[in-house]
Amino acid sequence: MRISLGSDHRGVSLVQSFVAQLRGAGHDPVVLGECSGASCDYPDIAWLVANAVARGESDRGILVCGTGIGMCIAANKVDGIRAALASDELAAQLSRSHNDANVLCLSADLIGPILAKRILDVWVSTAFEGGRHERRLAKITRIEHGQDPSS
Repeated sequence: MRISLGSDHRGVSLVQSFVAQLRGAGHDPVVLGECSGASCDYPDIAWLVANAVARGESDRGILVCGTGIGMCIAANKVDGIRAALASDELAAQLSRSHNDANVLCLSADLIGPILAKRILDVWVSTAFEGGRHERRLAKITRIEHGQDPSS
């Protein structure tokens, strides 16, 4: 699976460790908008990764900033993106199995690197369940296009 990754200055080292982890698991990780450690703005990075996923250049995306919240908000502004902030393995699993999240957002500051790597493993390996969740995703898509989801 091709996975685009990005971070602001707070998440550079975590993203670097994710690249090695993903390669080791047989995936094709690509870092976009690499932040050199100097301050950089999370919306710029979120846009690069979210657009790569939305355009089909990557299967999924991973974003890291101080809290993960800003990245999640910014990524979800891109049509077709279902970004989820996960702070534990259950949230990661449910974001994939129930919501078909295509972008994972993580905090560099609020969770440790060991937990972050476990969350990543769960998220990457979890499939979307489909079924009743497909109906709900269709409603989210209607909202995304400015339509009433109940129609």
